[in-house]
Amino acid sequence: MSYTLREIAEQLYASDKKVQMIFAFNGSGKTRLSREFKELVSPKNIDDGEEYVSKVLYYNAFTEDLFYWDNDLHGDSERKLIIRPNAYTRWALIDQGQDQNAIANFQRYTNPKLTPEFSPDFTEVTFSFERGNNVPEPNIKISKGEESNFIWSIFYSLLVQIIDARNPQEDEGSVSEFDHIDYIFIDDPVSSLDENHLMQLAVDLAVLIKSSKSSMKFIISTHDTVFYNLLHNELKQKACYLLGRLDDEKFSFVEKEGSSNASFFQHLELKRQLEEAIDSGDVRKQHFGVVRDLYEKTASFLGYPKWTDLLPGDNEESRKSYLYRIIQFSSHDALARVRSAELRPEEKQIVKFLLSHLVDNYSYWKQEAENA
Repeated sequence: MSYTLREIAEQLYASDKKVQMIFAFNGSGKTRLSREFKELVSPKNIDDGEEYVSKVLYYNAFTEDLFYWDNDLHGDSERKLIIRPNAYTRWALIDQGQDQNAIANFQRYTNPKLTPEFSPDFTEVTFSFERGNNVPEPNIKISKGEESNFIWSIFYSLLVQIIDARNPQEDEGSVSEFDHIDYIFIDDPVSSLDENHLMQLAVDLAVLIKSSKSSMKFIISTHDTVFYNLLHNELKQKACYLLGRLDDEKFSFVEKEGSSNASFFQHLELKRQLEEAIDSGDVRKQHFGVVRDLYEKTASFLGYPKWTDLLPGDNEESRKSYLYRIIQFSSHDALARVRSAELRPEEKQIVKFLLSHLVDNYSYWKQEAENA
């Protein structure tokens, strides 16, 4: 079934789940969905004469676009990260005073010797690194991963404050200045992060979300399987979806329940094992078992009743039967222990062909390949 992004946003809005998680490959419309959701929940009506107050706080590619580098191409010495004039950073850094918390979180994720310094008007940031002689090297340019981490640290620091302020207080009549925020929409905070920092970020975010006792709801979308899997295992009261882009500017949006989430991550690992064996030329008899396992998990994930439905040969039953028999024989060979594990060149090509067939003909594999 296909949907517009608006229709998917309406589904997310109608859900009663505290947490909704979305996996989608890059280019599938995650960032556009976050914008569509914001426009649905908190449209900006400039004709009503009232001050605009958003009900959604979101982090996405547009958040990162608020920052850009001045590399001082002439002097090559005064490199700095420029903050475009915008309401979000003014609110976070000036109104809420989150600059020091953002620096502390950034150093925790990266290196305590790597120090950001905001300008007095919060329009730019410079970075220094303390070397072995305890003398800081000023005006360095940080990596893309460190930059993404820094921008996320600003958002994360603000989010900590919002969740703490929204949680029930001893004074039941108290009013939080963040009471207007109903949704937190986080789209891919993991771009350019290495796996260790990514895991730390995922665990911290999960702990923070679990600490929220207010009525706020969280929507998290990502293309990263490790990040998704960590959050999936940590968070309860969640709904999980797979977002896919179709050819007609429509989108698929499938809810994944129970073991279907686990099978998704397992079949990514199986695919990696096959690719590694094919690339090295070390395809062996046991890889037919991996192929069958991959076909079974893909069929289950995509909703096919039998894994053999995915085999090539729609109108070529003899070909499909041949491929089925060779997979069955090679993966369930009673004499496997006494037979050689080595395969003939043509048998290795069958393993490669069967893997390529999945990637080339089933949409989620195809998107994964295009965005790898």
